Amino acid sequence: MAPAHDWQLTDDLDVFLSRAGGFLRSRPALHTVPLTVTDALRERGLRIYGDKAPLFGFLGEPEDGGVRAAFLHTPPHQLNLTPLTADEADALAARLLALGHPVPGVSGETGTAAAFAEAWERRTGAGGRIRQRQRLYRLGELQTPEPVPEGRARVAGPADRDLLMRWFVEFGEATGQPGYLAPGEWADARIAHGGVTLWETPDGTPVSLAGVTRQVAGQVRVAPVYTPARLRGRGYAGAATVAVSRAALAAGAGEVLLFTDLANPTSNALYRRVGYREVADFTVYGLGD
Repeated sequence: MAPAHDWQLTDDLDVFLSRAGGFLRSRPALHTVPLTVTDALRERGLRIYGDKAPLFGFLGEPEDGGVRAAFLHTPPHQLNLTPLTADEADALAARLLALGHPVPGVSGETGTAAAFAEAWERRTGAGGRIRQRQRLYRLGELQTPEPVPEGRARVAGPADRDLLMRWFVEFGEATGQPGYLAPGEWADARIAHGGVTLWETPDGTPVSLAGVTRQVAGQVRVAPVYTPARLRGRGYAGAATVAVSRAALAAGAGEVLLFTDLANPTSNALYRRVGYREVADFTVYGLGD
């Protein structure tokens, strides 16, 4: 049996999923990011998020069903962690440093992300800076906020590609969180599985979008939700969110999830109003900023 904090690392996605896939699927809400990221890597290739190969790891003995933690890293983006103890986070920091593996940032449940950032600073002297505080929500009973704006929802298709690309870039600029994928890659992937719903006015003008990931382990995640600044405050984002959430339920999703930026009280209030309930808080750190 491996030592208590002996992280087992691999750059082979199939090996990682064969060893840790059951663990990730055991808590699909908390593990929504690694589930959807590994699904995208398997579907579209290991280099979709950057030129360097991803790195994966897990703790425990999979033969005994004992995997208890995992991580994935798709350079140049932040390390993503499942919940860890402080000792497990410290052991992972030591292992990655011994490999000479650069870690520009870390994302995870708030206590876990803080423990890793502290361990990294202790071992490198490079302090961590909080980039974003997030809250994970799960859909309870879907509610339609009143008044519903005039118009209708429709699934985006190939003719909407340029619009999706433009709004994807605008969303990243507005939130300070540029997307992990190139705009064209993101638009094509979402169009391929019907993963963007547009709200359009009665004359057919799109005014808001709500995206959704592919279903994995019974869960989907709503992301992003975007309305251009000049069109906000009219209920379009709420209508688009309700539409995409209803469609996800109709498609058989057992859990419909989304992340919010805790610095944005408007979006947090909106999602609670349409039926989303808090699951856990997450934090994104930049390391060495």
